[in-house]
Amino acid sequence: MTATLADEVPEPGGSTSFAEAEFEALIQGILKEDPPRLFAIVEEYGEREDAHVGAWGLAFSDHAEVITTEGTLRVGTQSADSALRFFKAPNITPRVVWADGLDDTWSGVTR
Repeated sequence: MTATLADEVPEPGGSTSFAEAEFEALIQGILKEDPPRLFAIVEEYGEREDAHVGAWGLAFSDHAEVITTEGTLRVGTQSADSALRFFKAPNITPRVVWADGLDDTWSGVTR
């Protein structure tokens, strides 16, 4: 089943309605079709001397949205990697770290 949102919003009380469980399943299906991926822009200082998260972002299928941890910069870019240019500075190496499944087995660094 491909779940799509209607082009037009139906009038309340129309003939198409779902039971609560069916509607929840429909919503879950929509969410699973093309979810964004969470990533961080990690700024590495020197040669692995220190690092911190400079920004968080969401990578969609056709673009990425990034906001700094201080909230001072928000940018839309073509991809997560294309956001790195905003974080380059002397002695700082920015990198994208994918935050998929943040748990004990996680290793999401993309270099």
